[in-house]
Amino acid sequence: MGVGMARRSWLKGAALAGIGMIGGAAAMEPVKRTGGKQIKLSLAAYSFRDELKATPPTMTLLEGFVDFAAEQGIEAIEPTSYYFPEPVTPEYLLALKRRAFLHGLDISGTAIGNVFTHPRGPAREAELAKARQWIDYAALLTAPSIRVFAGKIQEGSTLEEARKNCIECLEEACDYAGSKGVFLALENHGGIVDTADNMMPIVKAVKSDWFGVNLDTGNFTSEDPYADLEKMAPYSVTVQLKVEINPGGKGKVPADIPRVMEIIKRSGYRGYVALEYEAKENPREAVPKYLEIMKGLV
Repeated sequence: MGVGMARRSWLKGAALAGIGMIGGAAAMEPVKRTGGKQIKLSLAAYSFRDELKATPPTMTLLEGFVDFAAEQGIEAIEPTSYYFPEPVTPEYLLALKRRAFLHGLDISGTAIGNVFTHPRGPAREAELAKARQWIDYAALLTAPSIRVFAGKIQEGSTLEEARKNCIECLEEACDYAGSKGVFLALENHGGIVDTADNMMPIVKAVKSDWFGVNLDTGNFTSEDPYADLEKMAPYSVTVQLKVEINPGGKGKVPADIPRVMEIIKRSGYRGYVALEYEAKENPREAVPKYLEIMKGLV
């Protein structure tokens, strides 16, 4: 090999190495932010699941949900994938984006139901395909994040295998999400992430610049959910606030909302907190009241 060719080969290798260094990501650490806390309020469509899933629906994402949210004086909405009419079309996504924008609402994120604990094979590929599809939808909506689940231990598997499978799926999905400018936010949603101690090994193992936690304030089932919220809040890129907690998994009780909001603020979180209402009172009556409480706390 001549000197010129050798030099070009070396430069090409150095350039590729540089790209790898720029694109590489270390395991997740607490999110570093500047400027102090800044919280904006959003409303999760899941709060109106009964109306959105009724036959026929008594509320739709496009006509009813956006308008209701706009009346509440908040900054954003979180439309959940379950309530989009099938098949989901670009035309519908753009109509939702347009209506939200004209009402002065951002789309703080969206959410899918997925299972990332499958071993390699058709079941895993189907879940990853679903994630890629909704990443594309989120990008079209200009939604900055998607809430995703981990899942439960699959039959015949172990906790260690389930964690490994989940980490692999998250990293693969995050590679695609990052190419579209969308964060994937892992929610503490039962299964292998029911407590902070179970969730943290997964969170700290995922290597992606486009990964974080969706902190659901009502889902931890440890004896002290507030302590778990303290542990996971620093890793959050999105937050869903519930008005109840479930200590020890023994049943739901009213949450100390001021305490929850203080935990979020103390972590230095900057971003959206979406009210996801699941309690028994009619959401049309309860949601405005809880949003007013939240406004007074941010």
